[in-house]
Amino acid sequence: MTVTAVVGAQWGDEGKGRIIDYLAQSADLVIRFQGGDNAGHTVINEYGKHALHLIPSGIFNPATQNIIGSGCVVNPQALLEEMASLQAAGVALDNLWLSSRAQMVMPYHRTLDALEEQARGKDTIGTTKRGIGPAYADKAARSGLRIGDLLQPDWLEARLDNALRTVNRKIEILGGQAVNGEELYALLLDYRAQFQARIIDTVPMTRAAIEADKAVLLEGQLGVMRDLDWGIYPYVTSSNPTAAFAPSGAGLPARTVDRVIGVVKAYSTAVGDGPFPAELHDADGDRLRDIGQEYGATTGRPRRCGWFDGVAIRYAAWLNGMTGLAVTKLDVLDQLEELKICVGYELPDGAIIVDSMPDTPVLNQVKPVYETWPGWLQSTAGCRHWAELPRAAQAYMERIRDLAGVPIAYVSVGPERAQMFEV
Repeated sequence: MTVTAVVGAQWGDEGKGRIIDYLAQSADLVIRFQGGDNAGHTVINEYGKHALHLIPSGIFNPATQNIIGSGCVVNPQALLEEMASLQAAGVALDNLWLSSRAQMVMPYHRTLDALEEQARGKDTIGTTKRGIGPAYADKAARSGLRIGDLLQPDWLEARLDNALRTVNRKIEILGGQAVNGEELYALLLDYRAQFQARIIDTVPMTRAAIEADKAVLLEGQLGVMRDLDWGIYPYVTSSNPTAAFAPSGAGLPARTVDRVIGVVKAYSTAVGDGPFPAELHDADGDRLRDIGQEYGATTGRPRRCGWFDGVAIRYAAWLNGMTGLAVTKLDVLDQLEELKICVGYELPDGAIIVDSMPDTPVLNQVKPVYETWPGWLQSTAGCRHWAELPRAAQAYMERIRDLAGVPIAYVSVGPERAQMFEV
């Protein structure tokens, strides 16, 4: 049995989709364990280029079962659109399942998300306005609706009526228009007709996979620096994308996870607000964005770009218990004569932090401490083995390895599946 959790080790957008797509070729089961459609995993393979927001990246392997797990929040309309896009490309969806315990993102969650962000004025937190925060808030308040509720119309109607008593008061206070309960209930019944054959209690499936020694992949969204508890709060997502939550959100015992792959870009990027110590505001940052095509898969927003952050990776490796790193987009650095790696944070009093991650108010004040590394000025796109990489590229990644304290397991030198290799 191998249960592998694949997690983001930076601010999100690390290239987790291509890692899952690669590993799913030999996986029996892929489970998305948290998050919603507020972030995307870009996958490029024989079916074309796809930005997956809810559907696990193992969907392209017809032999792999795919579950949207109980730790997720699911916008049914967004899921239908994603399914239609995949079907149009010839991808079969017979192996896609929804946990009956996953929460639903309702239309009013998106309304509340936008109204609340607007009400924050200049103190925005960078939400994508996809309703993810309000959906998780309702889950914690025990007023959310779950995917499985679609299978019980009477229960669904009662739960919806109860939720709207509070929701409509909030919307009206924020200046929005109250939700018509009858129209929304009719929409939910339509979703019921389209999803009911896919909604299951996932525990029998996950238990059978473990007991049969199947290969299982757990797929997270975003990265540790956006974790609700351990990220740059409040500029975080509303769930836990760290490996410790993976088995819970997937419906597995914690002891079953025996491998944790942390995905990192060979540099740093972030979408959204909050401190980002190694961010570049110069020509190097623009060049990284242009070469790497750094625009959000979900929002299209330009990503903030910076040098690789060694303090962040050391922190991420510890919190996730990483057993290996997957380094993506190494090829983006091929044209740069000189590279830098952040190896510490300087505090206002001059002290240097290397082994801990300050909380947000302090992180806003730190300055990055850099090492300079030579570039290799030759293409790595055709490399398929570690030995084929330029020596300078090897040295650069060996430094990343040493800072993380975790061996490099995979390297990606381009967007295609064939441009990934195991070390």
